[in-house]
Amino acid sequence: MTPRATGWTEYFLDANGQNSHIAAQNSRLALEFTHLFRLTMDSVEHCRFNDQLYAIIVRASFREPGITFFSTPELSQQLAYMSHPKGKSIAPHRHNKVTREVHYTQEVLVIQKGKLQVDFYTEGEEYLESRVLSAGDVILLCSGAHGFEVLEPLEMIEIKQGPYTGEGDKTRFPEAPAVVKRIKGPVA
Repeated sequence: MTPRATGWTEYFLDANGQNSHIAAQNSRLALEFTHLFRLTMDSVEHCRFNDQLYAIIVRASFREPGITFFSTPELSQQLAYMSHPKGKSIAPHRHNKVTREVHYTQEVLVIQKGKLQVDFYTEGEEYLESRVLSAGDVILLCSGAHGFEVLEPLEMIEIKQGPYTGEGDKTRFPEAPAVVKRIKGPVA
């Protein structure tokens, strides 16, 4: 038998070019993979405006075995998802002293309970659009500006570079009026 790659699947053909059982099985696997790929892509959103990455949202529904990195090397905050089976061992390790230069604070929010509306703004303080986060969702805010509205009683964890220097850490500006806000994506 000679393997021949075809799109998402690999078919093994016998001497006559026939092997419908394996082809059918691989077709089902390709459909399942495409379905899982679509679910994965629906579970991760890279919020871009004018080709600039403002945020990465990982929905609570994201599931993928192993380690999946969402952030790119130029970001000062790393975001990854890890899923391992029972018994997996991660070797003991320490993190070495590495000098990094951070110009802007990037933050990660982990929504534990409730709903939070995230409003995206340009650095020029112009409103762009909004997303709604629910329990289990995670967002890495990496550029632009943002504001929040608590839609349901909220518990969340915030992770960012420190230490916090108070009001010198941020510039506050007026919120966009509710009538211009547009929510994209899931709100439930």
